[in-house]
Amino acid sequence: MSIETEALEQFFAAINRNDMQAITKDFDPQIVRIEPEGFPTDGTYRGIAEVQEHVTKGRGSWAEGTCNPEKFLVNGDKVVVFLHARVRKKGATEWGGGRFADGFVFRNGKITQYLSFAERAGALKWAGIEDQEVL
Repeated sequence: MSIETEALEQFFAAINRNDMQAITKDFDPQIVRIEPEGFPTDGTYRGIAEVQEHVTKGRGSWAEGTCNPEKFLVNGDKVVVFLHARVRKKGATEWGGGRFADGFVFRNGKITQYLSFAERAGALKWAGIEDQEVL
């Protein structure tokens, strides 16, 4: 496992245990988070404090659940993570979730960009990764 994939394993583990301090461990001070239109907390967030607040807000809507990495794909400084989320929101009895992808850019061992993609194929295209099975 590479340094980058290990950092991302730890990042998602911290989200799942609701440890919002630990999620920032591998953030570059100038990190940019982009959540696309149509996602619950869409927008662009800049810097550790804004990105931490954004993730805290999203995770804070969960009563219980997980967002687990299924596969890591690396192309240079970009890492695509195929994810499976299964979440019950606060005040809800139904479970929801699905499969999607996040993309990360690393520089000097730190996450400089963090993007989400509703379609895994979009993440692969963004990262310049071809001929991969999209689960």
